Amino acid sequence: MPSIFRKSAKGATEIETRAHRLVPRLRAMLILVDGKRSDIELAQLMPPHAADTLAALLEQGFVEPVAVPAPAVAAASPGAPASAPAPTPASAPATSFDTTRRVVVRALNDAIGPAAETLAMRMERTHNLDELRALLPLAVQAVGHMRGRSAAEAFAARFAAL
Repeated sequence: MPSIFRKSAKGATEIETRAHRLVPRLRAMLILVDGKRSDIELAQLMPPHAADTLAALLEQGFVEPVAVPAPAVAAASPGAPASAPAPTPASAPATSFDTTRRVVVRALNDAIGPAAETLAMRMERTHNLDELRALLPLAVQAVGHMRGRSAAEAFAARFAAL
């Protein structure tokens, strides 16, 4: 059953200060942990030995479990109440700034991985849409440097409405 992890206070401090001098593999995994991706998704982003890497971060206190999602089969079973649908982000009346920021940061991390660390941290510290909008050209430029012009154009188009 997949688990979701987030950075602990120690993990967030490590990202900012490098005080514990994690080896590159552990640091790269720590950067990818965002409180949204499951351990299965993280394993797809860092295939060899991802479970061991995540376990090491957990054991050393850099990450902590957020949730273990309920299996989808339980909701579809005949005995389960039909009146309790799983909450979805689409059920919110309007997209909040926090959700928008999270989508942008995740897209940046998905596009260029650990190379996005500094810019992703800056984006996570934004407080409003104007601050986030000001960082988008830097994100497009970073994607262009790492993945090429077409990837940068696709990233820019995806967030042009902001």
